[in-house]
Amino acid sequence: MTKPEFIPAEIGTRVTVHALHVGDRINTIGFEKEALSAIPLAIRVGTSGVAVLFRYGVAVLIGLAPEEHSRFLETLKRRIDGKLARPEEEAAILAFSGEAEDQVQSGGPIQLRDMSPARFLVVADVLAKSVVLAHDEREVAKVFEIIEPFAKELADHGRTRRDRKGIMQLIGSALLVQHRVSGRVAIGEKPDVLWDRPDLERLYARLEDEYELKERLDALNRKLAVVAETANTLADIIDTRRTLRLELIIVGLIAFEVIITIYQLYMGKGH
Repeated sequence: MTKPEFIPAEIGTRVTVHALHVGDRINTIGFEKEALSAIPLAIRVGTSGVAVLFRYGVAVLIGLAPEEHSRFLETLKRRIDGKLARPEEEAAILAFSGEAEDQVQSGGPIQLRDMSPARFLVVADVLAKSVVLAHDEREVAKVFEIIEPFAKELADHGRTRRDRKGIMQLIGSALLVQHRVSGRVAIGEKPDVLWDRPDLERLYARLEDEYELKERLDALNRKLAVVAETANTLADIIDTRRTLRLELIIVGLIAFEVIITIYQLYMGKGH
């Protein structure tokens, strides 16, 4: 549950937000810092900074000075499982407007009514989902780059020159991405903070629309469906090849048996 305290700020204050997808998982247990929220874990960093940690591998750093930013990421390293060689990153600017409503302008700063931890959690949730989507979109694109030459080969020649190992590697790549992407992050679910603060629903809806979370998720799911269908097709090709090979072996054995029988009959007549 979010504490109802506020981050001190004056109207016009701006802070930078960095969302970083650093790995497959972040172990959030045992952080010895003042917690502003338990799920997701939000902690104070330095004098006025906030770090929001999502177990699915994203850290959202709000208002950290450059040295605090680097120092915090260094302490976070030992808590990361499946560290990414190239972290995905997205940045935004938060502005304390003091207006009656939060405003989300396309391409501009996110103008907040106040700098409360609850609003930080809403912003962090959207940016975390956006940066994970960006990473997953990149991973799916890599699989499509692998699949495309194979599909073209089938279209042009009606068959493939790839051996069983090559096809199995394609299946493995497709299934690995599908496993990593599907269900790992509940993009369509609203953040827990909205249960306590339904007044922030509008801010979340505006951010969700600005970062096109639903549209990107739908597009990603369609691509994953193609990946799954491709994996099934590749498996069918392997099964067909195996069946054909077995049939040829059986035909060969029958032919061999016929030859042996004819030979034995011939030798019997000779005697």
